[in-house]
Formats: sequence, structure tokens, C-alpha cells
Amino acid sequence: MITEEYFAEHGAIRREVVVSKQRRFVSRIEDISSLDNGSDPWERWWRSYLRGARPTPEGRQIGTLSMVDVFCGCGGLTLGIQEAGRAVGLRPLVRLALDIDRGALDVYETNFAPQEALAADAGSVVDFKIVGWRGAAEFAYSPVAVHPSLRAARGCVDVVVAGPPCEGHSNLNNRTRRADPRNLLYLDAIAIGVAIDAPTIIVENVPDVVNDHSGVVDTAVALLEQCGFSTTRAVLRADELGLPQRRNRFFLVASRAGKVDLEQLVRSFARNGTTLRWAIEDLVDTDADPLMDYVPRLSSENRKRIDYLFDNELYDLPNHMRPACHRNGHTYPSVYGRLRWDEPAATITTGFMTPGRGRFIHPTRRRPLTPREAARIQGFPEWFRFRGGDDRLPKKNALAKWIGDAVPPLLGYVAGFAGLGPLIEERYSIVAS
Repeated sequence: MITEEYFAEHGAIRREVVVSKQRRFVSRIEDISSLDNGSDPWERWWRSYLRGARPTPEGRQIGTLSMVDVFCGCGGLTLGIQEAGRAVGLRPLVRLALDIDRGALDVYETNFAPQEALAADAGSVVDFKIVGWRGAAEFAYSPVAVHPSLRAARGCVDVVVAGPPCEGHSNLNNRTRRADPRNLLYLDAIAIGVAIDAPTIIVENVPDVVNDHSGVVDTAVALLEQCGFSTTRAVLRADELGLPQRRNRFFLVASRAGKVDLEQLVRSFARNGTTLRWAIEDLVDTDADPLMDYVPRLSSENRKRIDYLFDNELYDLPNHMRPACHRNGHTYPSVYGRLRWDEPAATITTGFMTPGRGRFIHPTRRRPLTPREAARIQGFPEWFRFRGGDDRLPKKNALAKWIGDAVPPLLGYVAGFAGLGPLIEERYSIVAS
């Protein structure tokens, strides 16, 4: 079982990732957390990371981690898996990033410098046909990479990562939940991984993907196992892994090299939850960046609602202060809610700058969260840039979408070890304990 340990040192924190009884991978990070020396070294490490410090691996690298990223968005999942790779001595390299959102791809290119970024529909780059469904599913013929860029990656990739659009599975989507054709994009990611002979495939989505009307997860597992993969799956809960946010994501990890049980791995990485104060207390009055420190203008009604919460020391808005459509009963009590310093945040969504779309009002300031605060809660470090290469300011709704839709990198970090463990065991003769 892969585990990790953290040790405080003078001015730094040391992390040791234990892959086997014989092999430990060591990294250091400058301790800029501002937490006292009695604090948990794990908390000091990750707070320093969020505030901008970068880990430095000790010892030589053992190899390269070559990736293809499908439905890449701005790269939250990639960031986490790359950090897992660095933690075990692998130098990350993105051969191909694919997303239909050109703006998100620009942000991705700024942060990861992929060899190629392709603005395209995932279904247009691979040809495949499925016969049967759920446990009886199989490919009618081996999936074929039809785009030249994807064909060029065949046999040269260690891991395919994918975060297919999750709106069709989300409980927020009451109209088409679990019967949305977008849900089938999940299988595009599987077909792409098989088409380019990737030894590892990691796919994430919302937990309700397992309840999809079409059975996409069971179908994906059947297809993968037919192609020689071992699979493991689990729901990763951000607050149980140390992030100050109640956000759950479902991960499916497939490897041709063997299996590290993801649920067992999650238990070994579990941490006491951190708080909103731990994550963003240093950002309370920051206004240096017109993009990331932007505070949206509020309607007069929303200003009154926020004032009412603070003037009456409340965290939930009473019905008489809500819009008329809420006053006779509603199912979203957190809407117009105020966050608490000493608890995790609710799930950060694309509506985090709008009080009427969730519990997004700052604990001590009469405003919603800023993009910088939301990104920090998601687990993005200070050095991550939400701009394209030309440094133009993106539109605010695009920025909110990239941040709110992103996979918290820490979840990708943990799930990444389930895929990388068998890979390095096979490739570098490291026998897992």
C-alpha cells in the first residue's frame, strides 16, 4: 500500500511517499504556511503549497510521466496527477490536451505547456462501436484513433486522464438527470485510452454517474476489463482528504499493470478536515489583481440580504428575506447563505460569485467569494494562472466556470497514486508492500 508521511524541519517540511519497504521518495517544501510549529506538518505543507511554495524532489528522477488529457478544462485533475508523479520521481509531460472550450485550453497551455492543445469534440478523434451494454458490453472492433495528433500519441503515453462533462449526472440537473446524452461522453474517454494503448486510464465524474440511466460506469468497466485492464473505483470526499470543502467526486482507475485498491488508498490518505479560515484567511482584503480579486456588483436586494445576515449574526437567510418564489418552501436552504470560518465550505460551483446560487457569502465580509478565494478552496496554488498566453483578462463567467467545474487537484493527487503505483512497480521494478 502506498502511503505518505510528513516531517517538520527548520524552515521546511519533508514529505516521504512510501511505495515499498525498500523505496521512499522524498520532497521538501519551504514552510510559508504561517502556522505555528506545533501544527500538523501535513497542514503546514499543503497550506504552504496553496500560498505559492513549490515542492522540490530530492534524489534523481526515475522517469517521465507522459499524459493525454481529455476534457481537460483548465487542468485541476492534471495538476493533481502531475504532483503525484513528481512525488514519486516522475517528470510530467503532457503530449496532448483536448477540450472543446478554447479559453480553458489557453489556461491549460499557460500552466502545463502541452506539446499540443486541440480544441475539438472528444468523439471526433476516435472511432469505436460498442455491442451490448453494462456487464455484457464489448467493443465491436478495437477503437481507432482517427485524428493525426491522437494517432501520434499511440504507444507513447503512460496515462490518459479525463473529466467528462458532469452536468447530465448532477443532482442540480433535475430535468435530464441520468438520461442525458452527454453522459455517454464518459465512454469516449475509455475508447481514446484503449485506442492509443495507454497502460493507465483515470476518469472522474460526480458520484451520481453510477446511477446513470445508461449504466456508463458498468459499461466502461466491462470494456476495460475486456481489454486487459484491472479496475478500481471509489468516491473521494474532499473534506475527508484535508480540503476545506464538502465536494465529492467519483474516480474510476484502470491499469494494465495491476491494481492498487482505491478505497484502501483513500483510507490511508485520509486527514482531519481543514477549515475555511485555514485556506483563505490571508485573502480577506486582498485586491491586487483585477481578475482574481474581483468582487461582483450586487443588486440592491442582494445587498439587503447580506446586510441582514451580518446585522442579525445569521448564516441562513430567513424566508421573509428571500425572493417570493422561495417563501412558500424550497429545497435549497444554503442559497443566500453565509459561510463559516471554522467549517469547510460547501461545494464550489460555477455560481460562487452569485449569492442566489449557493452558500457563497464570505464569513466576515459583506460580499460573495472572490475568484482567488474560490480557487484556493478548490486547492489551486497561488502560482496557477487563470489566463491564456496573451495575458488578456477572460470574461468573468468563463473564469467562474473554469474554477467551479475543476476537479480539486488534491483529489487527483490521491487518485493518481492508484494508477501510478502499478505503473512504476512494473516499469521500475519497485515491489509494492
